[in-house]
Amino acid sequence: MIPVIRPVLGDEEAAAVAEVVRSGWVAQGPRVAAFEQAFADRMGAAHGVATSSCTTALHLALLLAGVGPGDDVVVPSLSFIATANAARYVGAEPVFADVDPTTGNLTAKTVEAVLTERTRAVIAVDQAGVPVDLDELRAVCDARGIPVVEDAACAAGSVYRGRPVGTGAEFAAWSFHPRKLLTTGEGGMLTLASEEVARRARRLREHGMSVSAADRHAGGTVVIEEYLETGFNFRMTDLQAALGLVQLTRLTGVVERRRDLAARYQRLLADVPGIHTVRDPLYGRTNYQSFWIVLPEDFPVGRDALLERLLAAGISGRRGIMAAHREPAYVTSASGRTADLPVTDRLTTRSLILPLFHEMTEEEQDRVVQVIATAAGR
Repeated sequence: MIPVIRPVLGDEEAAAVAEVVRSGWVAQGPRVAAFEQAFADRMGAAHGVATSSCTTALHLALLLAGVGPGDDVVVPSLSFIATANAARYVGAEPVFADVDPTTGNLTAKTVEAVLTERTRAVIAVDQAGVPVDLDELRAVCDARGIPVVEDAACAAGSVYRGRPVGTGAEFAAWSFHPRKLLTTGEGGMLTLASEEVARRARRLREHGMSVSAADRHAGGTVVIEEYLETGFNFRMTDLQAALGLVQLTRLTGVVERRRDLAARYQRLLADVPGIHTVRDPLYGRTNYQSFWIVLPEDFPVGRDALLERLLAAGISGRRGIMAAHREPAYVTSASGRTADLPVTDRLTTRSLILPLFHEMTEEEQDRVVQVIATAAGR
């Protein structure tokens, strides 16, 4: 079976994790701190706060931005459901905005169309690694005092206007799930511009403690910690961080290999009429965390039927990016508003994700393209 993605893991990762096991300190500790610094440096961020997942990083970001009950948070429906869920975690209401038909990302126009007097934040997703035009969004939001949280879950290694995605963002949340280019098994990161906000984020992820468990044990003196506010257990382990430190050294090579494979897909699929493939936006470079295509309305078979054909040929595909507003949990929002999102509806219905992974061969790519071409009647 040709998988959708296969993480790049080797002996270096195994050795790094084994070293942590031998050290006896496997919870959040010195390797987490090292990974936070290394990741923040690589992404051009001032501070990094490791978390248990990107979802918990988004949750923290909204808390730190002061979002709470009665507030609105503008989000794309075209995203994994965690993006919308984060707003509900803090008692706010997600308000769905439509997306650009080419990038799958929010735009200034689509966000401005749904802003309300209750809007307290916007979560902008770098969809499948395609960088969102953050400067354009901030031009709309900054003037209104609305913070923009960048959901960069898929975007490690992508480039926005010549800089790593996330550079200079007030809040950016990252995922290290196995489907991402850089994995720690599970885990996430919140990168931040403010040192004061980063200190509070570190407290909140560890039950609100005034001093971390690692610092308390390393201090050499008796320390009686305080619990300054209600916090959470959103910690990453040193086992995961050790994995992440090795993975970070691979990132550049992994991105370049995926870009080469994506370019080859684009060349091969150019012969299939009407198919739209994900591409770089004019203002940046994607890491191709996922390679998605959009079928034209007159394609001879539907999206789900094409997925069945791929599966029958020993190829694992996935539906395209989900639309949260079509899921039972969000069909009607708490305020009774329903979403009118024509671009989102079309993309989620007509798109699918093709296999793309570091060790993918040209023969495997040819097999994928042949199934699509045959389905198209070529």
